[in-house]
Amino acid sequence: MILNPEGAAAFADLVTRELGDGVASTDPALIQKCSSDWSRMSPILQEKLPPGRYNADLVVRPTTPEQVPAFLKLAYEHDVPVVPRGAGTGNYGQATPFTGGAVLDLRGLDAITEIGDDFVIAQAGAKLTAIDSAVRAQGQDLWMFPSTKGSTIGGFVAGGSAGTGTVERGTTADGFVAAMTIAPCDGSGRSFRVEGADTIPYIHTYGVTGIATELTVRTDPARHWVAVYAAFADYGQAIAVHRTLPDLPVLPRLASLDEPGLVATLPAPIELDPTRTSLRMILEASTVEEVSRRVVAGGGEVVAVIDDYAATDTLSSMSYNHPVYFLQQSGYPCFHLEVGGRALWDSPELIRTVYPNAMVHVELRTMGPLGMYVADYESEDQVLGGFAALEELGVGIHSPHQWLVDRHVAEALATAPITDPKGLLNQLKLDRDGVIPARIDTRNEALVARTPVR
Repeated sequence: MILNPEGAAAFADLVTRELGDGVASTDPALIQKCSSDWSRMSPILQEKLPPGRYNADLVVRPTTPEQVPAFLKLAYEHDVPVVPRGAGTGNYGQATPFTGGAVLDLRGLDAITEIGDDFVIAQAGAKLTAIDSAVRAQGQDLWMFPSTKGSTIGGFVAGGSAGTGTVERGTTADGFVAAMTIAPCDGSGRSFRVEGADTIPYIHTYGVTGIATELTVRTDPARHWVAVYAAFADYGQAIAVHRTLPDLPVLPRLASLDEPGLVATLPAPIELDPTRTSLRMILEASTVEEVSRRVVAGGGEVVAVIDDYAATDTLSSMSYNHPVYFLQQSGYPCFHLEVGGRALWDSPELIRTVYPNAMVHVELRTMGPLGMYVADYESEDQVLGGFAALEELGVGIHSPHQWLVDRHVAEALATAPITDPKGLLNQLKLDRDGVIPARIDTRNEALVARTPVR
């Protein structure tokens, strides 16, 4: 429900009495800031979700894990909708409070509580930058982290799916999450722990099944990572090298490829030639010589090899949808689709014909390429009108232009009635009635289809 100002103030006072000073706020500026995310990357969502259109009635900022289930008990008793939020880096409008209520800002839960030989335990609001730094100091690598490394671990798991490390380790649902502590909105005021496959209903489901307060995620022994930049005059030559990288003895941590139209706006630490295709890789040091040989043999040039871990973070920040963001920041009116499938390797010229001035950003995965399809934006109908044509060409699509849960839908539908019987968590993000076409999920399955590389 949308609380009136008096009701919001009264509920904030109740939260303050129960949980302590400073936890609840009705400050209008804070509410507006915490009621939107990076969905403005989608021109469609930018039109539908401008800042200020859908605001919460209050912001709740817990500082201890115990405060989360205690707050959710109050929300349950008073029928107050709750939208969880991390650093607000989500791109699909996941943190939009469509029905008002409270935004639950989890950034105050930022402790890193334990680092083991193959795991790290952190509270949901801990940033990936801090977690990665802590595990590297202990001789470990996170399995993966997003291209927006300032995201929180809770936000990444609840709203993301892939990133640096995906080449070897897949998505967040492929074993990265070992355990989670979940606070349900069921009136109990208690949390519970899930492990292994039981974490799936809480991964990439936007908090509709419960709020994660602590997560255990996987690590590997740290490797010596190096940032490598290569350039090709011919896009096909770059793709030919890109698709060979899964047979290296140590897989790349990341391998991003952009054609010239996307290169000019990349904020690289070295000068990139905007007329050439850019191939940027985070490689284990022992493989740099072999990859350099392949680049040269394939008609390309190794532009730079930067042996510094911080440089790999810089390279990572130009991966996945970030080239789209940088292009948009230049003023270019474009949209993007998250895409996958062998067609990105085999028939890039054909798939470019579906939308005007289309360009492709490609990411490596051992089971096939992922990427961002970028084109001129005209209207929502224009964007939706090309889906069938791309799918006919063998391109799997995950749309960044809608806010519904579209991964692990069956698991979320089975879990939410238990953990959120009143349907208060992140309302209008889960199609509880099953009226949305199931093909939303099949697009995701096509995106991560486990097909042979060559």
